[in-house]
Amino acid sequence: MKVSFPLSLKVTLWLLLNLLLLGVAATAFLIAQGGLSWDSLVAGPAGERLHALATVVSGEVAAADPAARNDVLDRFGAAYHANFVIVRNHGAELAGKPVTFPPEVRQRIDEGPLDEVPHARPGLGLRRGPGGPPGMTSGNPPRGRGRGQPFGMPARGGFLVRGGDPVRWWVGLRVPFPQAGDLPAPATLVLRVRSFWDVVNLLGLETWFFGVAGVLALSILFWLPLVRSITRHLRALTAATERIAEGRFETRVATSRRDELGRLGESVNRMAGRLDTLVNGQRRFLADIAHELGSPIGRLQVATEILESRLDPALREHVADVRDEVQHMAGLVNELLAFTKAGMRPRDAELATVSLDAVVSEVLAREDPTHRVLQRVVPGLHVLADEPLLTRAIANLIRNALRYAGESGAITLHADKNGDNATIVVEDEGPGVPAAALERLGEPFYRPESARTRETGGVGLGLAIVRSALSACGGNVHFSNRSPRGFRAEVTGLRLSQPPASGA
Repeated sequence: MKVSFPLSLKVTLWLLLNLLLLGVAATAFLIAQGGLSWDSLVAGPAGERLHALATVVSGEVAAADPAARNDVLDRFGAAYHANFVIVRNHGAELAGKPVTFPPEVRQRIDEGPLDEVPHARPGLGLRRGPGGPPGMTSGNPPRGRGRGQPFGMPARGGFLVRGGDPVRWWVGLRVPFPQAGDLPAPATLVLRVRSFWDVVNLLGLETWFFGVAGVLALSILFWLPLVRSITRHLRALTAATERIAEGRFETRVATSRRDELGRLGESVNRMAGRLDTLVNGQRRFLADIAHELGSPIGRLQVATEILESRLDPALREHVADVRDEVQHMAGLVNELLAFTKAGMRPRDAELATVSLDAVVSEVLAREDPTHRVLQRVVPGLHVLADEPLLTRAIANLIRNALRYAGESGAITLHADKNGDNATIVVEDEGPGVPAAALERLGEPFYRPESARTRETGGVGLGLAIVRSALSACGGNVHFSNRSPRGFRAEVTGLRLSQPPASGA
């Protein structure tokens, strides 16, 4: 079974692919700037804000009284929704509440230098605004107040690790921190946050994320009207061509567009008009021929009956063969008349409310005197239809089932509601038809010869009349084989109607 991919999905995927390529190009640029790893977020240009924050935190902690250092880190932690700890490389914690580091985090901390102190350099700083939490400001970096030791932004270094139980994100930033002898020694400021989004906030990239999402949304909204306009017109063209394929040649599509789709719609309308002219002309031709043949065939029937009664008994068998052929011709002419009557029914004729129970009862009383057909019709089921044509269609389906089901085969007819429409199903246990012939059933004069021959009756117009009659009533018929054997005809599309008021 072929998988269907709507055009709107293809255009949308093409748009997203275009945006993805732009995203890949932007990512490649960022990688070229800072490398391809989680650490590049900290060590690259995106980590500028974090390193400025590390400078401020280490400076204020170093300037604070040792007993108040944890309070300083708690204040920063509350402001940035993270746990702050300052750790001596290859050593113990210097400030902050005790934390159990995952092995992978401990390893990254110990990778830091033990003796070399990152030199200070000017850069962006973070200061706490008056009365508010620490924030980012531009200008000279803050200086620690601990014994006049300056604290600038250290040379860039750090890591970003995801680990632990429960899993958390750990950010490590290399900072100088005064220890014994008042000399700054290498240390690591470790931040523990709950989610990657918290890391994004720390890096100050949330604006970029929202910007990218906004660009994607605006791009989709920009393309959406064009995509909807194209796909809506294509859906209309598809629906119109399907109705034309069902024989509804009066179907037309809108031609207001001034592009290739508009010209395609005009071509479809011209095609429908030509088919309407050709098919109706053919039906009128068949109707005229059938009408003209009716009289001479009728006279032939009378003549053969008279001839048979007056001939020598030895010749009556030959005359009987002639009479059978004339009778077959008469049946063919009658079928042609019924087919053309159903096919040339005025399309604007008003359909009336018809009781399905009454129609089925009438058909079965005439076509099934032995009561072989088991019927299950929902009581009070009414549809909008042309009663003579609907009666003829159901009668042909019942006659077809009785003819090919065999003497012992079960036949069922059931009618039920299906939303706002009614469904009528006729099933038998006959031989069915070849699978390749199912699509052609309902074509005039078509008979799958391998299963249904002239000896079993029929000229190939019975199911064509069914299709034409139901089309005039606004319905359709679908033919299929049953498993393990049998044939099924399903009538759909007949609109439900309210029963007429009593006394009307």
